[in-house]
Order: sequence, then structure tokens, then C-alpha cells
Amino acid sequence: MSDLEFSENKKQKYWSQEEALINIQKYCAFQERCHKDVRYKLIEHCIYGDLLEEIISDLISNNFLNEERFARAFTRGKFRMKQWGKNKIKAELKFRDVSPYCINESMKEIEDVDYINTLQLLIVKKDKTVSFKNKYDRLKKLSDFAVSKGYEYELINRVIHELEDE
Repeated sequence: MSDLEFSENKKQKYWSQEEALINIQKYCAFQERCHKDVRYKLIEHCIYGDLLEEIISDLISNNFLNEERFARAFTRGKFRMKQWGKNKIKAELKFRDVSPYCINESMKEIEDVDYINTLQLLIVKKDKTVSFKNKYDRLKKLSDFAVSKGYEYELINRVIHELEDE
């Protein structure tokens, strides 16, 4: 089945202006959303142009939509639940078109001590589950894993060498 056939089979749900406002308020009240997600949701339901901008400004003025609040909640959640590093969180926020100011402010949600402790726990846990050929293979596998989680390379090396010294 081609993409065209699939999209023809999928019924498009059109929202009136009132339905759009009520439904998108519920959507934003359920969990924090970024502007991009809300914009896509409205477009998905055939809300465009001035009406779309009017709804978004209404959401902002009624505090349903707040980019900084979203960025802070996103940062806390990804760090605490998925143990993502700052680089990965920043990249995802940038992908969601969050402003650089909000991204920088959201990074303040991560305490330095918690950040280093989380990285240490991740590396210790990974060290126990992976087999290594030699010291250099171990260093590479552990650092590659931590980099993929979004941690800074210099910090990773420091933590790995501290763990080796223990």
C-alpha cells in the first residue's frame, strides 16, 4: 500500500474554531507542549493561517502554552527518567524549535552533582553488562555509550578514569 493510498484511507477530522480551541486546550492541559507540537496538531485538523495564529496566541495568553515551562519540564523528565545528557536534551529541544534562551534556562534544572552521579551510575552499570577485549576496547565502548546518551566527552573521560583509579 503506497503512502497516497494510506492517506486517502485515513479520515481527516476537521475542527471548527470552537472545537479547535477546546480540544487544543485539553491537549495542552494534559502535558506540557512545545509550540511546534501544537502547531502540527492544529494543521493536522485543518486549522491554518490567521486562525491558527489566533488560537496559539490565545493559548499563550491563557497560560496553556509556555515554551520555557515546556523546556524545563522536558529537561527534567529526560534527565531523570531516561538519564539523557545535556547534549542530547539540547539537540531534541533545538529540533522542536525551542528558543536558545529557553534551552539555556532549562539546563539550570540539572544539578551538576546529580549530573555527574547519573553519568557514573550509567558507566558502572554498562561496565558490568558488556565484555571487553582489552583496556582500550573498554574505554571506547563505555565512552561511546555515554556519548550516545548525550554526555560531554571530557566529562565522560574524567569519570571513567576516576572509576579506574578506585
